[in-house]
Amino acid sequence: MRRLGKSFAHPLIVLIALPNGMEQSRFAVSAGRTVGNAVQRNRAKRLIRAVLHPLVPVVNPGWDLLIIARKPIATATFSDTYKALVYLLDRANLVHE
Repeated sequence: MRRLGKSFAHPLIVLIALPNGMEQSRFAVSAGRTVGNAVQRNRAKRLIRAVLHPLVPVVNPGWDLLIIARKPIATATFSDTYKALVYLLDRANLVHE
């Protein structure tokens, strides 16, 4: 997916989107060692999942989405992460009204 999908970057997160041909979208969240130790990586993934939860209904169906945490997310707030994810979803044309 990483090689085939279209990538959209933000200082806090990276979004990789790939059409899946299904009737629903699927989401994956990842945080590499560059984010920090295990505690920081797990916090980053929990934060991204919490931000993603209210956005799932407005994402167009038929996509596989990989959201990768970047190092600055360790100090980011919920609202910063929310704005970053909304920006990336909008830039990727994955949001419907």
